Amino acid sequence: MIVPVHNGAAYLEACIDSILAQDYESLEVLIINDGSTDDTAAVCERLCGRHGCLRVITLPDLGVSMARNRGIEQAQGDYIMFVDADDRLRPGVLKSLHGLLRRTNSDMAGCGFAAWGSPVEWERLRTGEEMPEELAGEYAGRTFDSGCYLKENILRGNTRCWSKLYRRDLIGQVRFREGLTIGEDMLFLVELLPRLKKAVETAYPGYGYYRNPGGAMCRPFTPDYMDQIYCWEMARELIVKRDASLSAQADAQIMVAILLTAGKIAMLPTKERRQAKEYLRVCHRKLKGIAGNRECDSYLPAGYGIKVRLFACLPDVYVRLYGCRKFFRKE
Repeated sequence: MIVPVHNGAAYLEACIDSILAQDYESLEVLIINDGSTDDTAAVCERLCGRHGCLRVITLPDLGVSMARNRGIEQAQGDYIMFVDADDRLRPGVLKSLHGLLRRTNSDMAGCGFAAWGSPVEWERLRTGEEMPEELAGEYAGRTFDSGCYLKENILRGNTRCWSKLYRRDLIGQVRFREGLTIGEDMLFLVELLPRLKKAVETAYPGYGYYRNPGGAMCRPFTPDYMDQIYCWEMARELIVKRDASLSAQADAQIMVAILLTAGKIAMLPTKERRQAKEYLRVCHRKLKGIAGNRECDSYLPAGYGIKVRLFACLPDVYVRLYGCRKFFRKE
């Protein structure tokens, strides 16, 4: 189990408790303390004093990709799972994923996730329906070969590296691209595809995803948000090289990433939005380069076709309308 953490003193212990509560033998937990400046180090020391299966690796704020990579290199087990330090595992999920992986002879087993934002919501999830070891019915899981996993999972939004249990042999020498902070997990999955023979996914929401108001996706725009565009562009090259018929689906994902980034810029105060104008120009230029392909429209989420055309033709109008819409929704 690999848990990267940066300034996570407020929630790390609860995350680790949820991992240690799993009914699973020979559990190894690596906490990667990536340059924390709060009390995270003290929390790590306290936890290690209580639990012999914990190890802490300290890095000088190298980023989440480097933290996960160091965890992969130091892990000693046959299976690997990533858990973000503000998230938690529901009871029984690790044992069930391991059983699902072995019964289907898969290289990777994934589950759904449930979002929570308060202790009350988490307690409701934690004490709710437990994931049965012998999955059946709607939670029985579905297996995919590498090509189907790409088309029916990665290109349909299942791009998270967490909530999945991996065989160590699947990962091999594949690593997260360093220096990337948004979209790096999707790119990691795409780069695993040549080694992936079979994957299994269950809809059971066994991973508790914390809606952290200070998380990367909730913070105001910074240049790092451009990473989600760059990651999809790099992924597109790999995807099209593998299967040229998927180019329109990959382009649709790039369009969505561009509009999400432009939306972040639109939400900035006027002064900061002006300072970020060059990034908006980059978004506009990239979108115009692919927006003429109407084949992509069928792969866009509902309403995105209109957004694409408006931003491509009238980017300033799009930004103003987006900002106003979000402002009134807050009211």
